[in-house]
Amino acid sequence: MTQSMSLSNMSLSNMSLSNMDLIRNLYTAFAKGDVPAVLGSLSPEMEWREADGFLYADGNPYVGPNAILNGVFMRLATEWKGFAANPEHFHDAGDTVIVTGRYTGVYHATGKALNAQFAHVWTVKDGKATHFQQYTDTLQASQVAKP
Repeated sequence: MTQSMSLSNMSLSNMSLSNMDLIRNLYTAFAKGDVPAVLGSLSPEMEWREADGFLYADGNPYVGPNAILNGVFMRLATEWKGFAANPEHFHDAGDTVIVTGRYTGVYHATGKALNAQFAHVWTVKDGKATHFQQYTDTLQASQVAKP
């Protein structure tokens, strides 16, 4: 299904496919809880932006893997039961990869379930993700988190 390539045999003609593979593999690693693989896919200068009004937008922009780990991933891991970003479609736009799907999970503090659409816009350069922008139903997330 997904073809993997090493950077050593990548040419300009298949750069876009490699970007798609990188992002697909990132979601697979996230689903498995392989945080080191996820962080290894990010450039040291990675800029991560949560949707305006989302629960974790308070740190926007998160710059660098450690800021993303502590400001986003650790919060998802500790504040949610079974949180998942379930990709449905990957859209190839060259150096940009757009992923649409659904977030699911139960917010620990309220016991309320989330099932919200998302769109993620990724930028890839030199085999690493450099930018991430989240779009999602911030109202639903706020209502799930509100007691």
